[in-house]
Amino acid sequence: MTDTITGKVVIITGASSGIGEATAKEIAGKGAKVVLGARRADKLEQIAEAIKAAGGEAVWQAMDVTRPEDNDAIVQLAKDSFGRLDAIFLNAGIMPVSNVSALKTDEWRQMVDVNINGVLNGVAAVTPTFTAQKSGHILAVSSVAGLKAYPGTAVYGGTKWFLRDFMECLRMESAMEGTNIRTATLYPAAINTELLSTITDPGAAEGMAGLYQAFGISPDRIAKVVGFALNLPEDTTVSEFTVGPANQPW
Repeated sequence: MTDTITGKVVIITGASSGIGEATAKEIAGKGAKVVLGARRADKLEQIAEAIKAAGGEAVWQAMDVTRPEDNDAIVQLAKDSFGRLDAIFLNAGIMPVSNVSALKTDEWRQMVDVNINGVLNGVAAVTPTFTAQKSGHILAVSSVAGLKAYPGTAVYGGTKWFLRDFMECLRMESAMEGTNIRTATLYPAAINTELLSTITDPGAAEGMAGLYQAFGISPDRIAKVVGFALNLPEDTTVSEFTVGPANQPW
């Protein structure tokens, strides 16, 4: 396949650990110029320095995806640093799962704010640029819980089901409007990241920890899928990737 990833400018949210960090290092190693965003400035700086030490190009900016102005600012950083923007990987997310009866209503609202509004803010920030240049790639992380229902994930899964519909509508509308904006939605199963640290419900935490200990695989596996998607020819869209451990019956 012809290399199309070299030189692409890619924003990554949730870039301070897990899938975001692994993806930044993976695609920077293939010649992409990465723009890293997350709340933890110290982690972003370390990752950017590691990428540059390995010969890659990276800039970073602390951001909260729930703030529209932070999303606008990182788009501007990409343009100011590299003169263009080609793709955004909307990876930031939280997973404080619990049964509905636990009534963790604050956590419900947090999940909606980060997992849904965070994506909407990112899309809103890049759309004017992508529409004007008639090209762009929007990638987002859903979950296997966005494909089927699992007890304990009613709200979390709901936020991820939203992404499935939203990203598919975005893909179709872009094709109809002739803006050439491509989409890719990823549905990971058990990937070893910091997601489990957001679970406060003891029963849910124990169950998820056991699941991930039994099946979890490295986030670099997802990073390679993102790299594959970004390297596709401009006239080709693979809109969905379901990815997980080969031995997990998700």
